[in-house]
Order: sequence, then structure tokens, then C-alpha cells
Amino acid sequence: MSTTTARGSKAKSVVTELPRSTVGPVFERRVRGDGVSLAITERGRHGAPTVLLVHGYPDSQAVWEKVARKLAERYHVVTYDVRGAGRSEAPTEKNGYSLAHLSRDLRAVIEAVSPGKPVHLVGHDWGSIHSWESVTDPSFEPLLASFTSISGPCLDHVGEKLRSTFGAHAELGPALRQASKSWYVFAFHLPLLAPFAWRAGLAKAIPALLGRSEGVPPNEERETTRARDGLNGIALYRENIFQRVLSPRARKTRVPVQMIAPEGDDYVSPWLSADIDAQVPNVHRRVVRGGHWIPLSQPERVARWVDEMVTHVEKGESNPAFARLRGTGKRRKLVLVTGGASGIGRETCFTFAKQGHDIVIADRDSEGAERTRDLCERLGVRATAYTVDVSDERSMTTFAETSLANDGVPDVLVLNAGIGMAGTFFDTSVADWKRVLGVNVWGIIFGARLFGQAMKDRGEGGHVIVTASAAAYTPGKTLSAYATSKSTALMLAECLRAELAEEGIGVSAICPGIIDTPITRNSSFLGADSATEAAQREAAQRLYRLRGVGPHVVAEAIVRAVEENTPVVPVTVEAHVLRFLSRFAPDVLRKAGSMSLSSKLTKSEKV
Repeated sequence: MSTTTARGSKAKSVVTELPRSTVGPVFERRVRGDGVSLAITERGRHGAPTVLLVHGYPDSQAVWEKVARKLAERYHVVTYDVRGAGRSEAPTEKNGYSLAHLSRDLRAVIEAVSPGKPVHLVGHDWGSIHSWESVTDPSFEPLLASFTSISGPCLDHVGEKLRSTFGAHAELGPALRQASKSWYVFAFHLPLLAPFAWRAGLAKAIPALLGRSEGVPPNEERETTRARDGLNGIALYRENIFQRVLSPRARKTRVPVQMIAPEGDDYVSPWLSADIDAQVPNVHRRVVRGGHWIPLSQPERVARWVDEMVTHVEKGESNPAFARLRGTGKRRKLVLVTGGASGIGRETCFTFAKQGHDIVIADRDSEGAERTRDLCERLGVRATAYTVDVSDERSMTTFAETSLANDGVPDVLVLNAGIGMAGTFFDTSVADWKRVLGVNVWGIIFGARLFGQAMKDRGEGGHVIVTASAAAYTPGKTLSAYATSKSTALMLAECLRAELAEEGIGVSAICPGIIDTPITRNSSFLGADSATEAAQREAAQRLYRLRGVGPHVVAEAIVRAVEENTPVVPVTVEAHVLRFLSRFAPDVLRKAGSMSLSSKLTKSEKV
């Protein structure tokens, strides 16, 4: 056993090396912090960048176990029990849980585990709150390479935000909702009630709460530690909350910061982590799906988010997906559009690009896709074009692998590629059926499986658009294949919406009526010789030009559908009328269909 002294600490830091753990490459030791002995665990690749994980209340370093094991595949990972938790000592002085003491503990740990090299700090809950004290201390900047904050805001930033909110009577709703989430903060300040409530059963209620809200199974060791340490941690609230919130200090930092704000957090609203760019100019913010204890419920996602931050800082660059997280204002999104070379697809690309979002264009028309890319880039956004046959699984798989690696996971997925086809059932050959279903149905299936799964795995929500048609609910004897394909697309969108709702991913089916787009020139009119087909195609083009509704109308409807998460969106008056009739007077539509009145509808829209 040997002892060493960490350099430059305000408190002498004695490191005691203990035998290695028998489970994996784990190294345990103790560091003398600011008057207390702290239990530290190290694992992973020594010599690699150090990632230091700080737990919250009422937890111990065990909350990081799964995250640490994942990160240890690439980094030197350190966890420790903060004062009064786990195997670390508790302070004896009355104010022993002040942010100043906690900050000096953190300095001692950093200097012990990574002498001379800055660490990547990650804090959750109170671990994040008291880490902010150090992150916003200029003397700490040489010790910190980055900071990832999870569900734990800077108390001074909270105080400034509340002061400006109530002073200007702005955003009172979010502020009051956050106050209701923080009821326990006030309860913990009551002299006798808080300790009594903890002993009476509050500690035992937390495992049930975690199981119900986070899906985290109980852990006997973790719950025993929590029950024992919970009384100590009450002092965190009493020593720090009101002092900092009511008398906030100006706390700025140049340290790169990643803020992770779970939408389902029952205690810390994402509202608290917004609008801090003035205090933290180098900030990336994620609003993610999940509850308060995501290190327990989503350890692999948390590890991936931390890894992206560390990679961003260590390499001095970021992938496009991470770059889009910069700032706390309106997030720049990635919009992927199939069939983006012309018509509705191209206009959809333009409309999102005008809002400042990055674009991915997929189409089998290479020249058209490149033209769309060029026009989008002129609007000041990043755009990428790919040549893809959406009906071919191998082509789509290659496209997905390349785009996900180079562009990132789309926030908005517009499955828009399609072809038009008119003709009776008996005039439609098997090859015709395969062609129209291949593009209009299998193109959606492939796209939803490949990119929708990536959106789901990312855990940050999103939206899927499926371009169907008014023909989806309009039967007609000359639209058998086309209407069937679009009806399938509509139902697929409805089913996806039900399945992805719990992931925070919205799904909308867009159902245009008569839209004047270039696809009319390529639509098939079955059961006729070439001269007759050419005449029918020309007649259809005249009809659509006469209708005079361009693809920009559909693109605008797509943007609204994403913003409002609308399930089914008819576009144009006739699409709304046909939708109404399909629901309340279906016999009228059937009669019209048998008279071929519907054959002039939608076979030439660009989808």
C-alpha cells in the first residue's frame, strides 16, 4: 500500500491504493478531499482522456455503473462517492455540504486521478449542480476539458432566470410548472419534517417510483445506501438552494458544455436549461426522451452522448449532427426527403432550408437531386444529395448507412418518393403492381425501418412524414394499383404513429389532391396504345395546370404537420371534401368511383 499527495489542492489529497477489484479492470482508492475521505473507482484505458462522473442525491457512484462500463471501452473513467454518500466520509461541521466544500472535493479528485491533464466532467442531478460551481470558477478552467450536465442546472443561472421571468412577467407558466416540480425543495427546509419523512418511508418509496417512472428494477445494495445517506443529503438543499437562487452571482464559463434535458423529468424542467448562451457561449443542448434517472434507465444512450461530447473536444471538430446542437435557441434540424429531385419533394427541401435546417436529398434522378442540393446550399444550409432507388432494399440500406454516418440521424424524415399509375385492375399487370408497390409502399417501409429505427435508438424524438394521397380514401375503377398503394401508405403511417408515440416521434400522412407537378409527364396510363397514352397524359397535364395548385402548398402543409403533429393532412379543397365523404358518405364515393369520376384525381401528383 502506498500514499501520494495530489499537487496544488487547497486541501491535502492523500491517495491510498487498494487491491484491484476482482470484477474487470477496476481500480479502487481513496482521496483526501476538503476534510473528508472520498472513495474513488477507476476503470478503463489509463492514458486515454479521463471522464469523471459525479452522482446526485440520494445516490452513490453506483448510479453510474453501466454508463462507466460502456465508456471504459474507450476512456479512463472515474467515479466517486461525494461526501456523505456511499463509502465516502460525511462532514461533521454544520455547513459541510456547501458548494464551496463540494467544489474543493472535486478539485482534489481531479488532481489525484488526472494530474496535469484536464478531465471531461459529467454530472447528474446534484452532481451536476455542484459541478457548475467549479465549471464557472475561472481557476478550474485548466482542469476541465468539457462538462456534460444532466438534470442539474447552475443554481445561480436558475436565480437569474427566475428573477428576469417574474420581473418581466414573462414565461410565468413554465416557471410555475417548475415550482410545482420542486415542492420537495421547500419540504426539505422544514426543521423536523424532512428527517422524519425520510425515516418514515420516503427512502423506501423511491425504488417504487424509479420502477414506475423509469422502468428501473430495485437494487438492494443501491437502496440500502440511499436509505442510509438520504438524511445527510438533505443538508445539500438547506445549505445551498435559497442562498444561490435568491442571491444569484454572475457565473460564466468558457468550458465547452453539453446540457442534456430529459423531457419526462419529474423534477427538473428542460425550461431551466434554456437561454444560457450569454453565460455559457460554448454550449450544446439536447432535449431527450426519458425521465430524471436516465443514467440508470438509458445508460447506453447517456454513454453515447458523453462520447460525442468528448470526441468533439478531443478532435477539435464535431460531426454535423453534434454541430446542430450548438446553442440553446431553436434547434437546427436535419430533414431527409426522398423523391427530393423535383415537385413536392424539392419544394419541401426548399421550405425547410429557408427555416435554416440542413437537408438530405434522395432520388434516383441524380441531376435533379444535385440541383436541389445546390439550390438549398444557396440558402445557407448544409445539403447532401444521394442517388437512391427507394424500391431496392440494397440501395436503401447503402444509402442509410452512408447518410447516418456522414449526416447524422434525421430529425424529420419525409418519405415522399412515389410514382403515378392509372388503369383498371385487369389492365394492370403483375409487373405494374410490383413497380407501383415497390416505390409507393416498399420505399416507405425501407425508409421507415432504416431511418425510423435510428431515430428511435437516438432517443431525441423527431417526426416522420408519409406522403399518401387523396386517392388513399377515394375508390375508383381506374386507380386500382395507385389507390391501393396510397391507402397502404396511409394505414402504415397510422400504425407507425401508434407505435412511435411513446418514443416522442410523431407521424403524419399527407394526402394531396390535384397538385401541378412534373410527375404527370412520367405517369403510366395502362390499357392503351402509345398514342392514346400520350393523349391521356397530355389531358392530365392540362387538368393539373388548370387547377393551378403548386407543390409549395403541400410543402407548407408538411411543415405545419411537423410543427403541430397532425395525424392526417388533406391538402387542397377536393382532398378535404373527399376525406369528409369517405368518413360520412362513403356510398357517394363508391358511386362516383364506379363512374370513373375519381380517375382524374391524384394520379399526377408528385409524391
